[in-house]
Amino acid sequence: MLNKFNRIFIIVMDSVGIGAMADAALFGDAGTNTFVHTSQKCGGLKIPNLNALGLRDLDEVVGTDFVKHPQSFVTKLNESSNGKDTMTGHWEMMGILTTKPIKTFTDHGFPPELIKELAEKTGHKIIGNYASSGTEILVELGEQQKRENSLIVYTSADSVLQIAAHESTTPVAELYRCCEIAREICMKPEYLVGRIIARPFIGDSAKTFKRTPNRHDLALAPTGITVMDILKNNKLEVSCIGKIGDIFDGVGVTKTQKTISNIDGMNKTILEAKTHDFKGICFVNLVEFDSEYGHRRNPIGYGHAIEDFDKQLGELMSVVKDNDLIMVTADHGNDPTYTGTDHTREKVPLVMFSRSFKNGKLLPERKSFADIGATVLKNFDLKPSANQIGKPIDEILK
Repeated sequence: MLNKFNRIFIIVMDSVGIGAMADAALFGDAGTNTFVHTSQKCGGLKIPNLNALGLRDLDEVVGTDFVKHPQSFVTKLNESSNGKDTMTGHWEMMGILTTKPIKTFTDHGFPPELIKELAEKTGHKIIGNYASSGTEILVELGEQQKRENSLIVYTSADSVLQIAAHESTTPVAELYRCCEIAREICMKPEYLVGRIIARPFIGDSAKTFKRTPNRHDLALAPTGITVMDILKNNKLEVSCIGKIGDIFDGVGVTKTQKTISNIDGMNKTILEAKTHDFKGICFVNLVEFDSEYGHRRNPIGYGHAIEDFDKQLGELMSVVKDNDLIMVTADHGNDPTYTGTDHTREKVPLVMFSRSFKNGKLLPERKSFADIGATVLKNFDLKPSANQIGKPIDEILK
């Protein structure tokens, strides 16, 4: 067996794309570049670890320069799937090609028929029903929800129906029940929403409302066998940190940990590296780049988040072993300098670090995010299923 690496840490900097794809204009995203434009707005990024790993080879990120990086390989990945959302990107990393985009309801909210059925089956009045950030909608509708025990329904650029309710008025168990009903309704072909998310909140007024860690996702299951399934079936670890477990509806997961922030996610990842001597993958999603800064078009906050991540990446690099691999990537773009609030159709970076590398360099662009999963399978001498796409990155397995 090959098994060059025992532990592979796949870290998704959610939405940190690095340049518009060739077909970006078809998605209304020509000229976008999350990483570069963020760095420009910030007057440069202080990211010494990503710089040392060769990020500058990929694009003109302000604050980076060309360096030799023998312990890291870098490349860009294109998305083969038809979309620019969370589920499509993550599923493709694990070998799933999505040809029909999962439906979104960003422009007009959900159909009246869906809302009516949800109200009737839950027994709650539905308020909201438009695209919004999770914090802004609490300011707008939180006091009304708390007062009348209604349900705040809203969506975003992803295929998602989110339901927010105050924990003192609508107990978490009741909110979860309502979300289960929404999940059942949204399995209909005319809706087929990717994820239903419970968003409980607390606080006394619009000024103090805040979401709690009791978020709960109900996602569609992947449309085929994933790399995670194959690893799990072969008794290898699939440790998930952040919303990975939810994105895959628990399929192929052996262990999962929720997070409350990027920093918390990285702390849990570092602890895994320090204390958990497993064979398999640790799959991590850091959502705040996307949720807190990308959708809110806040490039300064986005830049600070990248700098915070870079510090913790350095800590992770200091504790991994010689036969470990770190893969840092993204699932789509969300250029905080662009118009609107939607994701952007971008290539994503792939930065791969191992102490065992001696000849790291820039590699040619890859055709699919799925090359990540294909590389994982080849490392563990496992064969992909017939439905999977992707080709292994052979240069890092020599």
